[in-house]
Amino acid sequence: MSSILISEFITSQALETLRSKHAVVYEPELYKDRVALIAAMQNIDGLIVRNLTQVNKEVLDGAPKLKVVGRLGVGLENIELPACAERNIKVIPATGANAESVAEYVVGAAIALTRGLIPASIATLKGEWPRPRFSTYHEFLGKTIGIVGFGSIGRVVAKKANAIGLKCVAYDPMLSGNALELEGLTVPLLSLQGLLEVSDAITLHLPYLPETKNLFNAATLDLMKQGACLVNTARGGIVDENALAERLRSGRLGGAAIDVFMTEPAKDLSHFSGIENLILTPHIAGVTHESNERVSQMIADEVNRFLGT
Repeated sequence: MSSILISEFITSQALETLRSKHAVVYEPELYKDRVALIAAMQNIDGLIVRNLTQVNKEVLDGAPKLKVVGRLGVGLENIELPACAERNIKVIPATGANAESVAEYVVGAAIALTRGLIPASIATLKGEWPRPRFSTYHEFLGKTIGIVGFGSIGRVVAKKANAIGLKCVAYDPMLSGNALELEGLTVPLLSLQGLLEVSDAITLHLPYLPETKNLFNAATLDLMKQGACLVNTARGGIVDENALAERLRSGRLGGAAIDVFMTEPAKDLSHFSGIENLILTPHIAGVTHESNERVSQMIADEVNRFLGT
């Protein structure tokens, strides 16, 4: 029987799956106490985390028996992958398990931004009745959504967007060719600039890497269509928040939904003050009751399979 430490939230069913085969220490607040975390690592074979536990060399050095790290999510920025590779420690992300939730957020947010639902709600709550103003907003039907990063989540976005009558285009530096066939749907593959120039809404699904840091900076944002909206559920460092705020405030861009920030938890978002057509959420796009169940169960099953009985 192996020993597993879980330092962040996991669902009860997944926890029982792990406990049926292994000795499990479940301390969902442990990530907050660095010293206690390192002390708890001494005799464990498996570690399961979300995105707040920093699995760096210091932590790994305190875990001489560690064989596997399960990540309850897909981003791996909090896990020092080279240090894991040096020790032959397997890292298992929950690839695809939250794709439906993220895609649902993206399409819903893009519709809300295009129809101006947020400023309309604010004005109505104030006692105004700005019906003429909002009757000039556009339907989303027939518009083009540009998907930057066309992996598992981006492809689910395309399916949902196509189902409600949107045109889909994609950019992904890892893909070649002019188009990708997706269960009867043909999605053109464009250059990043080509995508920016034709998209009414753009959604980001890229990892945070040196190559993608501030990829959406002032110059990139200025290539977007006048009035287009931006949805970022990927990673905060991909978008220059100050440059985005300037273009929203000036009316150059029509709106934005930002679920991820350079620093999380985000404490100071004053650069977005006074911008109406804006959705700011605390990294929840991929976190629903259903996705938590899928993510947790996937990692429980994969860690069990890796460690054996």
